[in-house]
Amino acid sequence: MPPDNAATVAPGTDISFPQDGPNSGTGITRISGSSFNLSEIGIYFVEFFVSIDEAGQLPLTLNGADLEYTVVGRATGASQIAGTAIVTTTIINSILTVQNPSGNAAALTITPLAGGTRPVSAHLTIMQIG
Repeated sequence: MPPDNAATVAPGTDISFPQDGPNSGTGITRISGSSFNLSEIGIYFVEFFVSIDEAGQLPLTLNGADLEYTVVGRATGASQIAGTAIVTTTIINSILTVQNPSGNAAALTITPLAGGTRPVSAHLTIMQIG
């Protein structure tokens, strides 16, 4: 993560997934380190894992709006926050992000070296399923 991702993510700021993994097709594309274009109207499976140092919550956003049914979090500890959701788009070129929501009280610290000496990654998987 850091230095690829900011060490802290302020409330109202999107989590970065700055490196590409394997991909297929052209319907899901990166716009920036933190936002992804879903070019077709459809149903998408979305999964993410982010190592965070403190308690916090992370929802998915679609076109700038929180998807309330996707909020995941934890009250204590320093581990990954993970989420899985089905997202339906109703317009072409919808923008998807994972966000530290603006209602959160504090910035979240991205864990740079969880459990060892190597930088850990955050994972985001987006698959169109319908």
